Amino acid sequence: MTYKEKATDLYNMINSGNLMDAFEKYYHQDVVMQEIGEDKRVGKEVNRAYELKFLSMIKEVHGAGVPAMASDEENGIVFVENWMDITFQDGNRINMAQVCVQHWDGDLIVSETFYHK
Repeated sequence: MTYKEKATDLYNMINSGNLMDAFEKYYHQDVVMQEIGEDKRVGKEVNRAYELKFLSMIKEVHGAGVPAMASDEENGIVFVENWMDITFQDGNRINMAQVCVQHWDGDLIVSETFYHK
């Protein structure tokens, strides 16, 4: 599979409600993840806890999608534009759009940066 095909599978899993299965399948043990403006999260355990906390805050997902994706196959980099329409447990509903830059090593993401506001 190409990196773009792997990223497509990852987002298909996420958008069908299987975020944690996708996380376990595609993220390296030493993955570094970062939201721009926040500290880097290092390691799968730390990032797993972050994702589980995020999921616990969601009351309902109204939709999600990937309007655009591009890859630099030679260097193992994938760029993903994605969006989510969610309601949090507190009743606040948001439409979030972001771009993620993933760096892959073989079958696993070793770093991912999220650009959103």
